[in-house]
Amino acid sequence: MIDQKKIAEGFRLILEGLGENPGRPGLQETPRRVAELYAEILGGIHENPTEILRPIKGEDFDEMVALAGIPFHSMCEHHFLPFFGKGHIAYIPKEGRMTGLSSLARLLDIFARRPQIQERLTAEVADGIMEGLSPQGVMVVLEAEHLCLSMRGIKKPGVPVVTSAVRGIFRKNAKTRQEFLSLISMKNHG
Repeated sequence: MIDQKKIAEGFRLILEGLGENPGRPGLQETPRRVAELYAEILGGIHENPTEILRPIKGEDFDEMVALAGIPFHSMCEHHFLPFFGKGHIAYIPKEGRMTGLSSLARLLDIFARRPQIQERLTAEVADGIMEGLSPQGVMVVLEAEHLCLSMRGIKKPGVPVVTSAVRGIFRKNAKTRQEFLSLISMKNHG
C-alpha cells in the first residue's frame, strides 16, 4: 500500500532542500496534501487492470469496437511532472469475448495512475486488452502534452507526443489500421 507518512516526510525534506521553511503557515499542511495527492493519482500501482475486462455473456460481435478521445493523465516517472491528453482504443473481439465499453476507459485510467512513460503506457493498454480478452487485434493511440517538455528542457508547450501500439489484425491489415485512424480523425476534426 501507499505509505502517505513516508511521502509527507520526503516532501518535507524537499521543501527544506529548496531552502523553504516547512513550518511556515502556507506550507505546514503541504507535505500531507502532497501525500494524499500522490496516493490518489498514483493509486493504479496497486490495482490489477485486467480484472476489469470481463466478457459480456451472450454477446457475439466480431467487428471493430472503438473509443476515441478518452481523457487521461499520468505522471512522468523521469521528472515526476504530469502528462495528459486523449487516448484512442480499438479492438476486434473474438466471438463471445466482447467487454463493456467503460472497461476500456477504466483500463487506460488504471495503467495511467502509475509512474509512467507514455510509450510503456500505450503498450500496457494494448497488451492488457490482448491478455484480458484475447481479441483478434488491438490498436491504441495516445496523444499527450508532457509538462516536462513544456516547463523545462526545450520549453515547448502545446506540442503533443503521439504513441501507438498495434497488435494482432491491426498489425497485419493496413485497411483495419486505416479504418481506426479515420475514426480518430473524424472525432478530432468532425
